[in-house]
Amino acid sequence: MTQQGEVISATASAASKSVFPIPANVFAETVTQVEHYTDRLFKFRITRPASFRFRSGEFVMIGLPNAERPVFRAYSVASPSWDEEVEFYSIKVPGGPLTEHLQKIKVGDTILMRKKPTGTLVNDALLPGKRLYMFSTGTGIAPFASLMRDPETYEKFDEVILTHTCREVAELKYGEELFELCKTDPLIGEFAAEKLVLYNSVTREDYPRTGRITDLMTSGKLFEDLGVPPINPEDDRGMICGSMAMLNDTKQVLEDFGLVEGSNARPSTFVVERAFVD
Repeated sequence: MTQQGEVISATASAASKSVFPIPANVFAETVTQVEHYTDRLFKFRITRPASFRFRSGEFVMIGLPNAERPVFRAYSVASPSWDEEVEFYSIKVPGGPLTEHLQKIKVGDTILMRKKPTGTLVNDALLPGKRLYMFSTGTGIAPFASLMRDPETYEKFDEVILTHTCREVAELKYGEELFELCKTDPLIGEFAAEKLVLYNSVTREDYPRTGRITDLMTSGKLFEDLGVPPINPEDDRGMICGSMAMLNDTKQVLEDFGLVEGSNARPSTFVVERAFVD
């Protein structure tokens, strides 16, 4: 197991190969990088199949070749659609059918990935608007890590506001790194520097902003801090990704502001991702 913050580069681990046949609808890809942020959170990158296409914000089912019938779970793709590799951001769940083993992967190991991506956190599922809010908690930031690096996001919205709420300050690091990378990215850096805003908060430690994002919205503190008017259906659009409780609570707040849930088939003013990891 790596130490917190240690990055493993793609040279140093013997590959773990499947002893079972790979189904026709599954890619078998190689881990190229692993980084552990805390004892609960890590990211990893894998090779990208030449034929793999997805829209930024979508998720895929991934698993490990460690059983005749591998366990697959939904993971949002954290890399943008143009990236040459595929990135994921994961929680570590003791006893979790997949994450108990996934957290132990090393560079060179094999990850199974089903070929069909899907999901509702895509730009196409939202009506045009002025301001896009991306509401995330914990690893729910993953689809937004993809969207905030996609030029289309900045073409569609004048302001892009990413909120990321975690229990502890150390858990904010992944989002903070992404935010800084976006501002210097050769493809979207100019737009991100002008339009992208990161609004962090924590719930269990001292920090300039503390509390659940729903409380910060209903109290008006979020809008006061950002210097923007309260959410309204004419200008604002929302995307939500996090725990089930967070999804339900944030959805209710957005509906109270007058927004309406949409989908790929019926674009509207906010969308919710209901794919989870255990």
